[in-house]
Amino acid sequence: MPARKQGTWKLAYADFLTALVAFFMLLWLVSGVSREDRAAIAAEFTGNRVTVSQSTLLAASEADRLIENLTLSGDLATAGESVRFAADAAGVRIELVDTAGRPLFETGSGALTEDGRALVASAAAVLAGTPFPVSIEGHTDAFSMAGSGYSNWELSSQRANEARRALEAAGFGAERVTSVTGFADTRPLEAGQPHLAANRRISLQVHIGG
Repeated sequence: MPARKQGTWKLAYADFLTALVAFFMLLWLVSGVSREDRAAIAAEFTGNRVTVSQSTLLAASEADRLIENLTLSGDLATAGESVRFAADAAGVRIELVDTAGRPLFETGSGALTEDGRALVASAAAVLAGTPFPVSIEGHTDAFSMAGSGYSNWELSSQRANEARRALEAAGFGAERVTSVTGFADTRPLEAGQPHLAANRRISLQVHIGG
């Protein structure tokens, strides 16, 4: 009876770990690739060529340029956690966020603070130089003002309208505002965390490419 080889399972296990590491490296690399590039890579393996339209590439370029300009604009450049920018399917989303160190709104009110008006004005200075329309959203956290008869729906709508007035006062054309909406606490920044202070915010959705 031939002698049983010892340690062969170790070789198999090492091969398995090597393959697993390679798989996770592949996932990590793919996570940093844009949606269009992933589609192009997939097409190389499937044979289904994907053509990215010129308008899509142009919109992505415009979004990147707009975000760069916003990050360098006035109070936005030093706002820290009070502002967030993100490119999305519609164009660019600007989140102006209430923080303890830099309150965006007066306490229990939809009225903008001096800092809040300065942030909106800085955004308006950049947006006024573009052709893109903007929709405005007001948001609250999930806490309510008990017994006031004034719900988060009214509060968020007031915040959205305050932002609209501030944009227009800073030179952004009223005809380019496509909608002004209050969403109360229905759209938290972090899913499942509706009570976060950061949910008290103004969202400016810049529509690029249609």
